[in-house]
Amino acid sequence: MPAKKDMTGVLFRNDKKESDKHPVYKGQCLVNGVEYWIAGWVNEHEERGKYLSIKFTPKEEKQAPRKPRDDDGQNIPF
Repeated sequence: MPAKKDMTGVLFRNDKKESDKHPVYKGQCLVNGVEYWIAGWVNEHEERGKYLSIKFTPKEEKQAPRKPRDDDGQNIPF
């Protein structure tokens, strides 16, 4: 469900979360005509309480493929 109006977005609970590093919420937004993925994590500040930390990634940005590693965590040279 992409955002259709500029400067708006949507977030949904991440049903595929498998570890604490995965975002609790995922979604998308449209800012100045550019589409972004949104990821959100619930954190807690010792004095101010819970807050939502968010990260925006352009949809066009592609992540570099990970290099294969052996059992010792060393890169495999191919």
